[in-house]
Order: sequence, then structure tokens, then C-alpha cells
Amino acid sequence: MASGAGRRRGHELVPLAALISREMKNEKMEKPSVRCGHAAQSRKGEDYFLVKTDCQRVPGNPSSTFSVFAIFDGHNGNAAAIFTREHLLSHILSAVPRGLGREEWFQALPRALVAGFVKTDKEFQSRGETSGTTATFVIVDAWTVTVASVGDSRCILDTQGGGISTLTVDHRLEENVEERERVTASGGEVGRLSIAGGAEIGPLRCWPGGLCLSRSIGDMDVGEFIVPIPYVKQVKLSNAGGRLIIASDGIWDALSSEMAAKSCRGLPAELAARQVVKEALRTRGLKDDTTCIVVDIIPPESSPPPSPLPKKPNKLRSFLFRKSSRDSANKLSKKLSAVGIVEELFEEGSAMLAERN
Repeated sequence: MASGAGRRRGHELVPLAALISREMKNEKMEKPSVRCGHAAQSRKGEDYFLVKTDCQRVPGNPSSTFSVFAIFDGHNGNAAAIFTREHLLSHILSAVPRGLGREEWFQALPRALVAGFVKTDKEFQSRGETSGTTATFVIVDAWTVTVASVGDSRCILDTQGGGISTLTVDHRLEENVEERERVTASGGEVGRLSIAGGAEIGPLRCWPGGLCLSRSIGDMDVGEFIVPIPYVKQVKLSNAGGRLIIASDGIWDALSSEMAAKSCRGLPAELAARQVVKEALRTRGLKDDTTCIVVDIIPPESSPPPSPLPKKPNKLRSFLFRKSSRDSANKLSKKLSAVGIVEELFEEGSAMLAERN
């Protein structure tokens, strides 16, 4: 006992408040800064977006701040897009259990995102309105990016030297074979619009309703095979940071992911968003609402520069981390992070809620 007391006397006792303050300072030092910009050109008035950079995981604790960015591309009117912009965030956050630490918070986010999308859809449909909307919803918390999406508004990640990754899946019946099979297996019909004489025109659509998308929020009149269950992906950036480009299909119908990323490299986020919209309009003209958000996740100045990239980055660029292997993969994740490679922490695309429990 005496020696233990002596050891305690030999060390300075630090007040709890000072420890918390030090912890907050250290956490803040390690976090990247987030810069964002947005731009839009409207044709139908059905695109809406959300930018909120002051959310707090622990209310009142500024070191727990995270950011939210989202795009909602409405169809058959703007009611679903407006409703989703106003309610989706609160429904997602209310589905996260209270009192979680940071790692548990990250692990809880995918399920909370699914629950929030489903609740928002249910509430909107109860209003009896027939419009619908895509939703691409992005949470940026330090180096971790979590994306949930239904429809064809896309989010891409451009990493320094690490290439371009798509963090969403387009739920268009024309291009997505798996979704076509899911819709027909659920009792829907997939076909093109028939005109006089039996000729078929336009993209593949789901009948009844004639929707080109297989997942959305709203659309109460198109059948139960159109679902609000999002594709969810969570990644952790290396200490080199990265740039997110989140945009409605007015951009992606005109530009590939590579074209969009390359068109704005070297520009700050606000100018970059304008440049992407400008490039899309130059390529295709204003045929649809065209909305873009650019988010830069910038390393703190004190971070060491990233190590040189390997000669063949493609083999290592995308490493899938299963939920069960988070801990055992720590050593490898550090190596991957050191060479500017993105870790995939979570990915789930099933439209069946039963498979997500």
C-alpha cells in the first residue's frame, strides 16, 4: 500500500475536466477539416439538397461534430423530395441507440440509415400523395464516410492518387439486371412504354406505374416491388483525405464519374461544384434538374504526407472489411491507410429487410 501511495504522490493528479479537455483537443487535432460547396440549375424544380455541417453525435460536445450532405431528386412533383429533406435526418438519428462510443456509432449507422429511409417512406405514403424521390444521403464523421441511397443520384469518391470509387449503386431498371430480376420476382412487370402500333420506346420501366427506378421514397401508386430500402456503403479514408461528388442524374446523364472528377480537380469545393454543373450543361444542355455537392475531406496540417503509392494500386485499392473482421484487420488497415487506400468497412445492397437483421 505504501509504495502504491508513493507512486501516486510521485505523479501529478490531473483533474477530470482537464483530461476531457485534452481528449477533445487530441481528437480535434486528428480530425480532418471538411469544406463543401454546391451548385444547381433547375428545369423542373424537383431537385432538393441538404447540407448540415454542425450535427453532434453527443449533444453539447463539439468534438463529436459530424456533417450530413444529401440530394433528393423528385419525380411526379416535388412533395416527396421536400418531405424527405425535412424528415429523413431526424428519423435516421432517432434510430441510433443512445450513449454509443464512436466505434459503436459507426457500426450502428448502417442499420439506422435503413430504418430512417423506411420510416420516412411510410410516413410520406400515409399522406396519400403520389410523388416520389431518389435519396442519396452522406454522413461524414472524421475519416469515415457512410452513404445510403435509393434511386440514381450518385456519390463518388476521388482520392489523391487512389483513383475514383463509386459509393452508390444506380437503381435504374435499364442498367441494373439484379433489380430487374428482383422486381419481376416480386410480381412487377418490366418493359418499355408502348405506343400506337405496338412500338416500344424509352427506357425500361416498372409496371404498374411506369417508374424507371426500382427503389425510391414515396411512389405509393407503383406497387410494393418499388422499395425504400437503401444500398449502404461505409468507407474509411486514408490520411490523404479525399473529395466526394454527390449529384443528381442531371449530372450523371451527361458525365461519367471520371469526367466529373477530372473536370474539377485543383479547384476549391465551391468552384468545383459549379464547374461540374457547367461541364454537364456544356455536354448535354439543361434537360433535367442538375444539382451537385462537392465535399473535400482535408487532412490536418500536422498529418504526415501519405507514403508513395505502390506501382500497382488497383490490386490493393479496394479491400473489403467484413463486419466480423474489423479488429483482426487492424494491422492491415494501417498498412492500407499509409498508401492512400480506402478501406471498405460495410457494404449491403439487399432490398430484403429480413437479410439486414
